[in-house]
Amino acid sequence: MSDMREAAMTSKAWPFEEARKILKRYEKAPPEKGYVLFQTGYGPSGLPHIGTFGEVARTTMIRRAFEVLSDIPTRMICFSDDLDGMRKVPGNVPNQEMLADYLQMPLTKVPDPFGTHESFGHHNNAMLRRFLDTFGFEYEFISATEFYGSGQFDEVLLRAAEKYDDIMKVMLKSLREERAETYSIFLPIHPETGRVLYVPMKHVDAANGTVTFDDEDGREFTVPVTGGNVKLQWKPDFGARWAALGVDFEIYGKDHGTNGPIYDRICTILGQKAPEHYVYELFLDENGQKISKTSGNGVSIDEWLTYASDKSLSYFMYQKPRTAKRLFFDVIPKAVDEYHQQLRAYADQDIDKKLANPVFHIHGHNVPESTLIVPFGMLLNLASVSGAETKDTLWGFLQRYAPDATPETHPDMDEAAGFAVRYYNDFVKPAKVFRAPTDQEREALEALRAELVAYDGPLEDEALQSIVYAMGRDRFDPLRNWFKALYEILLGASQGPRFGGFIALYGVDETVALIDKGLAGELG
Repeated sequence: MSDMREAAMTSKAWPFEEARKILKRYEKAPPEKGYVLFQTGYGPSGLPHIGTFGEVARTTMIRRAFEVLSDIPTRMICFSDDLDGMRKVPGNVPNQEMLADYLQMPLTKVPDPFGTHESFGHHNNAMLRRFLDTFGFEYEFISATEFYGSGQFDEVLLRAAEKYDDIMKVMLKSLREERAETYSIFLPIHPETGRVLYVPMKHVDAANGTVTFDDEDGREFTVPVTGGNVKLQWKPDFGARWAALGVDFEIYGKDHGTNGPIYDRICTILGQKAPEHYVYELFLDENGQKISKTSGNGVSIDEWLTYASDKSLSYFMYQKPRTAKRLFFDVIPKAVDEYHQQLRAYADQDIDKKLANPVFHIHGHNVPESTLIVPFGMLLNLASVSGAETKDTLWGFLQRYAPDATPETHPDMDEAAGFAVRYYNDFVKPAKVFRAPTDQEREALEALRAELVAYDGPLEDEALQSIVYAMGRDRFDPLRNWFKALYEILLGASQGPRFGGFIALYGVDETVALIDKGLAGELG
């Protein structure tokens, strides 16, 4: 056993903890199907969103951890429930009047309002695949329409007809009385209209594999459960899909938590061992409310990628998945800087710490070097005091601070500079509030100014930080009040960077001029 595999067997990183549960399923014999199967599901009634990214990213992390632990081959499927009937017309698409005529039609039978694909379902599936491909995820795509229609689901659907009463018992326990009266695990697709029908079954014929029902007009029909003539309600579909594919692992949000035992039981009734699952907490917006696709609160995937890289988003997804976390714009700078801190630490860590480092789970064995030489938070402060409108302004300071750095040699730095200017102008600039110094703070600032005017040493963080520290040490108790004053008077913020590093980056003469403006009340 390699050193890495041995260390992975005891690693406390959550992807390894989950991967060991999957490995335990096959401690006696390898899977008959020849591989371990990971799955994520997608409801294609809308466009991919940040939760979709989180599910696929976290599943990929666990898959990668499993591949360290075992030589058993793996597959990952992204399953699109595109046979689902369109319940309502989405509010964010064109040609909504046209769509109104297609309610309850399978999404792959609803015309594409964008006019670019065979159907609305095909359009959203294409968006999902493009989305996943953009981030380099490795996956296989399965369409429910094809899965039901091609016969791949037939064996399990026939078994569901055979075990209809047992599955109904499981479902009826979870339903309100009025819903239970008309509920069926099967949703027939009307032979004439093609609509997905929510009607009770008059008869389920397990021997012939058919169901009999009345449509909304009271006409009786009998259709096979096979070949795409029916689909399963979403809860039974969850468990039946696990059984049909032999799924070993699926991740889902806490909103599915109470349904987990239902999915498991249905999978077991249909003859397969239920998969391992990982239930993650849901994201919260700035006010602590649950993020919803419908309400559009929180941060969208496009919004995150406007201000930071997808790797910083993966880092955010890695952190404490079982803790409810605020997902708002103010978490982005911290995620960027922590991600690069972990990149810098990785190379010198021992194997145990490497496996516990988030960047291993983001990049696998190919962890890159960070070329971000100035923290993102510092870039925001630099953008603030320089009034930067483009990243070229920031590069003027950066190349004086690190003469050998260029956009070509430091692509992380170049990317972050562009993001920082955008983030500063959209979020920091509107919130800046400067204040005048107190008498004590004015005396300290004048002393700092005098020290900087006399300074003839190198532009080094530590040397300049020691000067800043010395100016506050005998004047402020606690010392943090001095740094807070610097931020509020000179940067218009309640918190900020290590000030010696800021001076080294911005320049000694420039900082003297900034202090002069702060003392004269010209910054507000």
